[in-house]
Amino acid sequence: MTRSAPILALFLVASFSGIAAPALALNPYDSKVDQTAHNAIDELVFAKLDQCKVQPAAVCSDGVFVRRAYLDVIGTLPSGFEAREFILDRSPAKRLVLIDKLLERDEFADYWAMKWSDVLRIKAEFPINLWPNAAQAYHRWVRTCIRDNVPYDRMVRQMLTSSGSNFRVPPVNFYRAMQNHEPAGIAQTVALTFMGTRADKWPKERLAGMAAFFTKVGYKATAEWKEEIVFFDPCKTNTAASNEVAMVAAVFPDGAAAHLLPDQDPREVFADWLIDPKNPWFTQSIANRVWAWLLGRGIIQEPDDARPDNPPSNPELLALLQRELITSHYDLKHLYRLILTSKTYQLSAIPKADSSEGDTNFSHYPLRRLDAEVLIDALNKITGGKENYSSAIPEPFTFIPENQRSIALEDGSITSSFLELFGRPSRDTGLESERNNRPTPDQRLHLLNSTQTQRKIEQSPMIKNLVVAGKSPRDIATGMYLGILSRFPTEDELKIVEGYFQSGKVARREAAVDLVWSLINSAEFLYRH
Repeated sequence: MTRSAPILALFLVASFSGIAAPALALNPYDSKVDQTAHNAIDELVFAKLDQCKVQPAAVCSDGVFVRRAYLDVIGTLPSGFEAREFILDRSPAKRLVLIDKLLERDEFADYWAMKWSDVLRIKAEFPINLWPNAAQAYHRWVRTCIRDNVPYDRMVRQMLTSSGSNFRVPPVNFYRAMQNHEPAGIAQTVALTFMGTRADKWPKERLAGMAAFFTKVGYKATAEWKEEIVFFDPCKTNTAASNEVAMVAAVFPDGAAAHLLPDQDPREVFADWLIDPKNPWFTQSIANRVWAWLLGRGIIQEPDDARPDNPPSNPELLALLQRELITSHYDLKHLYRLILTSKTYQLSAIPKADSSEGDTNFSHYPLRRLDAEVLIDALNKITGGKENYSSAIPEPFTFIPENQRSIALEDGSITSSFLELFGRPSRDTGLESERNNRPTPDQRLHLLNSTQTQRKIEQSPMIKNLVVAGKSPRDIATGMYLGILSRFPTEDELKIVEGYFQSGKVARREAAVDLVWSLINSAEFLYRH
């Protein structure tokens, strides 16, 4: 791969910063769509921005929106054809139509199962040790719930109250997929996962009161390798480690005492309390988590660290999302649709001015590097490349075909060198902070200079279809911009590409390889924007 194209590379790699874009004939990131509120979300967000004297960014362009929606809803880059068709569509309702279509695609279930697998710690190997059969069964159940849009409260109740084999009753793996199986450890995991709060910071008495609901969770091995039964054990004797919490009466986190019958599974009593619409923790946690996944930061930030001294930046907005969840009977797709169709979600990533209050109150869409799984899938989609996966567990338990998409991996123990380098979470704790999307020098060097990236680019069908077919430099640039950045190039960009192709310094095919290399190394490609 040539490196004799400094003007082309420097312009394209630096052409999108979200702060200081170069002067182009046309800004490809913003649109002239009016900023009139589309729904109640916008009314509350714009009112708060007005109160803070912060001006919202412009509404994003169609090219930005189609790419953003594909990546945020299905974790998949749109094809050049899909991007072109959307941009050229003149229907005023095309953004709403696209959102509805994406919510029904198979990749929606794949991508959101990946997000939930991080939270639920779906991992066969140490330190979770679900083992392959259970990890695959658990992931399959989670994906099916997402695909079928099972109400969130029902899904959570199943995880909290199910009993049976972790191979045959997948939801019981919630009690297996945690490092600490003591009542206090279970209580902390429940609070983190479904209440968005870190109970290890609670007063000792409060944690003990919640832990009492989980003193009767039993675990029993079977004759089948690595299978385990999770069950309600009314006769369970107190171990030394659980004596302290077992002597405490069951008390809900809000301070209300629980009345438990001798033969009653305390887990069911707690689950009923948790998913009650009057319980603020449950709806607050999931509403805030979904908002953070789509908008880059929570209304309560971090989304799993709710506490009195970490209040929501916009309490009215969070309350609105909670009400929408309750009235829709915990239909998460309804919540996605409400957020995705708002003008707030569709704002440009280029703020009108630098402002910490603007960042906190969603004055613009925040720049975020693509998740490791999404990034490698996007690279492979563009180049026709494949990924080599490996696991500590030998085949045949974890064999993954090379053409498997990373967002659809079932088990956190199955990985690749790319996923490790680019910050895929370890799934050890269920904390959102386990995923690290901060760019590093090693990541930049890998994309700029690695033989793996170079080989994928040189073998890309995009090169063959556009260059070997004899397309003009202008057509080559248009096809590559649509296929990689999901937008048409500006006139200034076309002139730079044409000048590079016609300079005579490099062969035509080499110039095309340089263009692909430049585009995939640009911030515009590597970041959600």
